Amino acid sequence: QVQLVESGGGLVQAGGSLRLSCAASGTRFSIRDMGWHRQAPGKQRDLVAVITLGGSTNYADSVKGRFTISRDIAKGTVYLQMNSLKPEDTAVYYCNAVTGWGTAKSDYWGQGTQVTVSS
Repeated sequence: QVQLVESGGGLVQAGGSLRLSCAASGTRFSIRDMGWHRQAPGKQRDLVAVITLGGSTNYADSVKGRFTISRDIAKGTVYLQMNSLKPEDTAVYYCNAVTGWGTAKSDYWGQGTQVTVSS
């Protein structure tokens, strides 16, 4: 089992920056991919960014060039640096961790952290 705890959300003006952190505990050495998703009110949860165990990254088109995902494998922590924030970035941000492959794959989620960007 993996437990995830996010921190770093808050209220920021448009154009500002925030850094989200997510700390994994439990069987964290079994984690391969880690990422961030977000869910705005009335909308589905969407991928924001993901980073693999090897360091490869992938971003949603809407955040490319503004957000950066990074990871400290030894600490079991993943970060999301968010710059040039826009009101449309307002959402609850969820940390995600993936373990295993195929039928043994498991997804773990944090409790979410609110990010609000004012115009």
